[in-house]
Formats: sequence, structure tokens, C-alpha cells
Amino acid sequence: MLAVAVTPASVQDRDQIAPLLREVRRLFPFLERAIADSAYRGATTAAAVKKSARLPLEIVKRSDTAMGFVVLPKRWIVERTFGWLGRCRLAKDFENLARSHLAFVQLAMIRLMMRRIARLRAAS
Repeated sequence: MLAVAVTPASVQDRDQIAPLLREVRRLFPFLERAIADSAYRGATTAAAVKKSARLPLEIVKRSDTAMGFVVLPKRWIVERTFGWLGRCRLAKDFENLARSHLAFVQLAMIRLMMRRIARLRAAS
């Protein structure tokens, strides 16, 4: 996870994407594009991302003919990450403060990366 923003429910995700990607772009200037699901579609959102983060916004769309559950390209990466976070009690919405929820997300990702590093060290 490159960055995370915890916002109140009254804030639309698409309104937060440009400032979040601006910060990501500052930390990772080599990024070439941003990939998002259809919740972020729209010319206004794409223009805001292009202007603030200097990144093209690629939308992964669900097929109009698809019936039931369909794995979307690149979307599985997001769902897998949500699964990892769910192992660290983050599937529950019971944090009172946005900053404490943000801290738990960061701790969960630190835990995940530490386990990967330990596994690599044990294998070598």
C-alpha cells in the first residue's frame, strides 16, 4: 500500500483521490499511471488527477454482459489487500477516530511486510 486516507462517510472517495495521488506521486515519482474502479470514473475526476498528480487515470470497468461475480483485471489486487487487512481486525468498523483507524491500517501493512521479510530471510 503506497498511501491511505481515512475520511468521514460524508466524503466521496472520488473527491479524495486527487489529493491522495498527489502525495503518492511526490513519494513515488516514477509511477506512470493510476488504476481505479468505476466509482472513480468521470471527466472531472480524471482531470483533477491529471492536474494534481500528473498521472493518467485508468478505469477498470466491469463488462456489461457479465453475470454474477467476475474477476476484474487489477481489481483483485485491491480485494487481496482488503483480505490481508481483514486478518488484522480491520474488517470491523469500530474505530472512533480516523487517526486510530489509519494507525491500525499502517500497523497491519507493517506486520505484513515484516512477515514477508522474515520469510525471505528464512529461505536464504
